[in-house]
Order: sequence, then structure tokens, then C-alpha cells
Amino acid sequence: MMCNSKAGQVPKGAAGDESPQKEGKIYKFKRYSMVDQQGTGTEAFSFLMPVDWVCDGGIIWMLDNPGMPATAALKVSNPKGSEEFEVFPNQSFFWGTNQTVLSMFPIGSKYFGMEVRPQMTAAQALRQVVIPRFRGNKVNMTVISEQAVPELGNAIKATQQSQGGIIANAEAGKIRIEYTENGKTMEEEIYAVVESYSFPIQSWGQIVYNTNWTVDYIFSYKAEKGQGANVAKIFETITNSFHVNPNWYNKYVQFTEFLIQQQIKQIHSIGELSRMLAQTSDQIREENMQQYYERDAIGDRISENFSQYIRGVDEYYDPVAGKPVELPSGYDNAWSNPLGEYIVAEDPSFNPNIGSNLNWQLLEKKTH
Repeated sequence: MMCNSKAGQVPKGAAGDESPQKEGKIYKFKRYSMVDQQGTGTEAFSFLMPVDWVCDGGIIWMLDNPGMPATAALKVSNPKGSEEFEVFPNQSFFWGTNQTVLSMFPIGSKYFGMEVRPQMTAAQALRQVVIPRFRGNKVNMTVISEQAVPELGNAIKATQQSQGGIIANAEAGKIRIEYTENGKTMEEEIYAVVESYSFPIQSWGQIVYNTNWTVDYIFSYKAEKGQGANVAKIFETITNSFHVNPNWYNKYVQFTEFLIQQQIKQIHSIGELSRMLAQTSDQIREENMQQYYERDAIGDRISENFSQYIRGVDEYYDPVAGKPVELPSGYDNAWSNPLGEYIVAEDPSFNPNIGSNLNWQLLEKKTH
């Protein structure tokens, strides 16, 4: 489940081995592979991070929640400062208009692994769920601003399927807070999406609705007050480079469908989870792949709606990886090597091959 403790180390022989990731306006990134150690044993997702930052967290398998059996929680942080990018675990809820069910499962109880609670808007979920659960212990915490993110909500709505009387909806928002931490005033911007599916059920001569709703895509950017603009490009590079492994996603979808077909079977042990995952097919079905691409595109909307101080990224073609990559903008050149590391430099004469035994290749910037 946990990130490798060596995530922030610089490979020997690379340019700047003994230097921090930013020196003389030079940024250096490496590709980090997050392995699902508890479940599939394979890469779940990857992203770029500064070589001397550290990563902590991973995939969490929730044995009591058949409808959403896995989520992610991780922090990517600067050990020499207070800057931090964080992904929070999804929060899964149930509500409905069937008073008989609600009388047996009061607010705060679990219904098939989902917490029973009335549905909220994105703004309400940020204030009443996300902040109390993940930032409730902060000192002198103040809400600075709140804002809807309709483009992100609309992008997720486009992936939802409303059929057979099912009503699907999605709404996104962000909130900026300040608080005191280790004697410093911190600024943090938190994003979240509320997705919901309401489906009709015939009950005692009337139609009632059950609603499964989730607070997901919860992530934040944190820095000391007034310093956010200095690391905005790093945060955006992490976000833009986030890539879910389609093979892991395929197994996750198959596994969820299997649990639902087995009448919402609950997993009782990690050993049972491993045996069941081993039975999933490596063959990726077309509908799974289509769903994967739709979800992957949501990441683009997240990047587009990053906070107002973003300066942007530039797109390059990486000949080593054979694919495009987005890196911080405003630099004269960018380089990559076979280890999946990247360097951007303001000095046009900078050459990372000097003093290095690695083969750094200059990247070509994409022009629009």
C-alpha cells in the first residue's frame, strides 16, 4: 500500500545528484510508479514528482465496500519545506426516500459499506465532510474562498450513464483555507467532486429512490502563505502527469462487477481479496477501455481548473519515452533520460550531460 521510501532519491550518475531539485532555476523530475501492493501487485498509477520530494501512501482496499472496493490516498511533499500535494480517499455514502430502510440504517451507520447520510452539494461536502475529516485538527483554520468548478462537473457528467430510470449527476467545487502549522501560516486549496446515482425501487405500491453518492477526486495543494506561486508549476506538473494504469483499472472494474453480480458480497480478508483478484482476466474489454479513456480525460479538466495563480505548462515530445510530456513553462530547454527523469532549465547553455554518465536528450517543445 505504501509508497517506496526511496521515492525522493536521485539516481547516481545523474546531473545534480547532490543538489536539490531547483538550483539556478533548474527543475528536475522523475517518474514515480505507485504499485498496488495490497491487491493486484501491479502498478496502479504513475506521475512525475521532483526528485528530492518524498511520497507516502498508496492504494487502500476497503473490504466492507463492494461498490467501491479500492481508493487512493497519498502525499507528495518537499522534505526541506512545507509544500505538499495530497490525494484523499473517496468518501462513499447512501441515502434514499425509503423510510423503512432509513429507520433500520440511521445516519452514521453503514449500508453495504456506504455511510448513511443525506446527499450534499460539492460546497457542502467540502465544508461538512472533507475539512472536518481531513483538516479538522488544524489551528486557526479559516475559509478564505469557495468556488464552483462547473467545467469539471460537466466533464464527469459526460461519462455518466442515465438509463432505466437511473438519475445521474455530478458537481465539482474547490475551497481555499488558511491555518497555522508548525508556527507557519499555511494556504491550501482543496478540490472535490460529488457524484450521485439515484435509482427507483417499487416498494409497497409506491416508487422510492435509493441514492449512492460519493465525494471523490479529492485533492489539494498546500504551501506557506504567499509562496504558492513559487511551486505552482510543480503542483501542476504532478497533476498533469497523473496516469492510471489501464491494466490495473481493468482488473478493478472486473472485480467490482463480480462483487455486484454476487449480490454485493463483502470481502472478509486480504487473503480472500488476493484470491479473487487473481481470477480476473488480463484481457481488457472494449467497454472497460472506453470507460478508462473517459475517466482519464477528467484529469485534463482538473488541470485546466487549477487555482488562479497557475502560470501553465509547456508540452514537449519525449523521444526516450516516445510520447508527449507536460513540464513547467517559461524555460529555455528541457531534457529527459532513460530513467524517466526530466530537467527544465532557464539557462540556454545548460547541458545535463556534462558531468553525468547518463544520456540526457533535449526535448522538442510543441508549438501551437
